[in-house]
Amino acid sequence: MASKIVVIGDVNCELQDVFTKLSKLHIKQNFAFAIVVGDLFGDCSTEHELEQISALLQGNIVVPVPTYFTLGSRPLPTRIIEAIEANDEVCPNLYFLGRRGTLKTSEGIRLVSLGGSLDPDNKSSDKYHPGYTESDARALYGAHSADILITHQWPKDIRTGSKAPFPEDFTSPPDAQCVSDLCSTLKPRYHLSSSPGFFWEREPFFHLPTEDSPDAKPLTRFISLASYSKTSKTKWMYAFTLDPTAAPAMTLPAGATAAPFAAVQTKRKPLQPQKESFRRFAVDDHEHDHRPRKRARAPPPGPDQCFFCLSNPNIATHLITSIGEESYLTTAKGPLPTSKTFAPSLPFPGHMLIIPFTHTPTLNTIADPTSRQSTFTEMTRYRTALHTMLQSRSNGALGAITWEVSRGNGIHVHWQFLPVPASLIKRGLVSAAFQVEAENLKYPKFEKKSSSSSSSSFTDPSTEPGDFFRVWIWDPPSPEQNDGDSAEAKPSNEEGSEKTLLLPLGPEFRFDLQFGRRVMAKLMELEKRINWKNDVQSQQEEEADAEAFKEAFKEFDFTLEG
Repeated sequence: MASKIVVIGDVNCELQDVFTKLSKLHIKQNFAFAIVVGDLFGDCSTEHELEQISALLQGNIVVPVPTYFTLGSRPLPTRIIEAIEANDEVCPNLYFLGRRGTLKTSEGIRLVSLGGSLDPDNKSSDKYHPGYTESDARALYGAHSADILITHQWPKDIRTGSKAPFPEDFTSPPDAQCVSDLCSTLKPRYHLSSSPGFFWEREPFFHLPTEDSPDAKPLTRFISLASYSKTSKTKWMYAFTLDPTAAPAMTLPAGATAAPFAAVQTKRKPLQPQKESFRRFAVDDHEHDHRPRKRARAPPPGPDQCFFCLSNPNIATHLITSIGEESYLTTAKGPLPTSKTFAPSLPFPGHMLIIPFTHTPTLNTIADPTSRQSTFTEMTRYRTALHTMLQSRSNGALGAITWEVSRGNGIHVHWQFLPVPASLIKRGLVSAAFQVEAENLKYPKFEKKSSSSSSSSFTDPSTEPGDFFRVWIWDPPSPEQNDGDSAEAKPSNEEGSEKTLLLPLGPEFRFDLQFGRRVMAKLMELEKRINWKNDVQSQQEEEADAEAFKEAFKEFDFTLEG
C-alpha cells in the first residue's frame, strides 16, 4: 500500500513554526510520517532556541505525525539527549534515528540513516556526536537495501551526468565517497539530504541489473532540501508517495540517467583476526587451557568493540542475512555442519545466530519491559521462521535445536540455531545427549520447562532469572509425532512440537561456553568440528553460504514483508 511521506530540511530549532505548518498540511494530506534531514535543533546559543526546546519538551509544541530525524552538523542539545535516554523518544511522535541506523516503519518502509559529517579521526562511540567514519558507513551495508536513505552529506559525484539546473551563486555541499558507495550498495528508492541555502533535485538514476533481476533497473531519486526560512521561498518541504511493495520499474522515466557513481570496490578492509575477535567472548571458555592466569580479567568490551554489535566497525557484515526491528540473523562463523551435511535439502550449513541489537549479557537485564518483550518476541519469530523453512525444504526430515547461554558476566546474549535430523529428536537422543553430557561434566541436572507459560514458574520466558543454559528442541510435524521424545513435548499440531530444557548455573560456576556445540558434534558424528576455530571458512565460502541461505529463507523472512 502506498504511503504519503513529507520531508523537511534544516529546522534549526524553529520548532513552533515548522510543526504548526506541518499540522495544517497534515490535515489535508494525511501523511504516514515525516523525515527531517539536517539539523532539527540549533546550537542552543539564543534564548529563543532554549524557549523552543522547553515548549517542545513540555508538550506546548505538538508534533502532529510520526517524525524521524538524525544528525546534521551540530550535536544534539543535552536536554534532548536526556529525553531520548529516558523515553526512547524526544516527545510523542518525535524519534531519533541515531548517528547511523535502520528502521522499518509500520507501513513497511525501510529507512537507513547516516547522520553528521565524515570525520576519519572520530573514535567516539557517542551516537549523538555529528561525526561518522567510513566504517560507520560500511556497517550499514548489512541493511542490504533501503526504501529511503537519509544522509546529511551529499554523495560524491552526484552531479556527474546531470542536466538538472543548479542554483547560481551556490557550490555543492560537502560530499563523501563513502556516501556514494552506500547509495550504490543499498540502491534506495529515495536518497534524501540537505543543502542549507537551496533546493536541488537530480534526475532519477538507475543502478545496474542484478543476476536475480536481470530485467529490472533499480531507480534512485536524489533530493536535497533547503533550510526552513520565514522569508525565503526556497523549497524546504517536499512530499511524495511510496509503495515499498512495488517492484522496480521495467521502463525508465524520461530524463533518467545511469548511476553517477563509480563501481563500489568489493575488496574489504581486512578485519582483525577472527580468533582474536571471538576470544573476547570466551569469558569462561578456558576449561582446557591450563596455563596459569596471572593477569586480571580485562573489562568487557563496549558496543563499539563487541563482535555482535552493529556499531562495531569491524563486524563481518557479509555474514548478516536479515535485519529486523530488535534483532538480526547471521550465519555462524566456523559452522558445525557444512554445506554438504544436510544436502540436498539445505545446500548450506544452516548453523545460524539470532542476535538482539541491545548490548546486554542476558535478556532479563534489558531494563525496559516493553523493549525486552519485543526483543524476545522477534527473536522467537526468527526461530519459528527457520522452523518453517526447514519443514518446507526437508518435508519433516529435519528438526532443530536452539540454545542460549545466559550469564550475568557475559558479553552479548544470542541464540544459536542448528538443524538436526528429526530421527534423533523423535528417538529421544537429543535431550538424552544433553543430560548425559551434563552428568559426565558434573553439571547440575537439567530442568524440563513447558513451552506453555501457564504451567511454568514464570509467565515471560524473557525474564527467566539467574544464570542458565537453555535449549529448545523442535520436533517437526510427522506421522511419528507421538514416538519417543515427543511424548514430553506439547501436543502435536501443524507447526510441530517443542520442549525446553534449562540448566541452572551459579554466577561462579565454570561453564564451557561451547557445551551446546560439543554435545551436538558428538551426537551428529561431527567430532572433528567441535572447535569452531579449526573450521573457519574463507570469506568467499562464507559469502556463498550466506547468499544460499538468504535465497532459501527469503520466502519466510518476515522483515521482507510489505
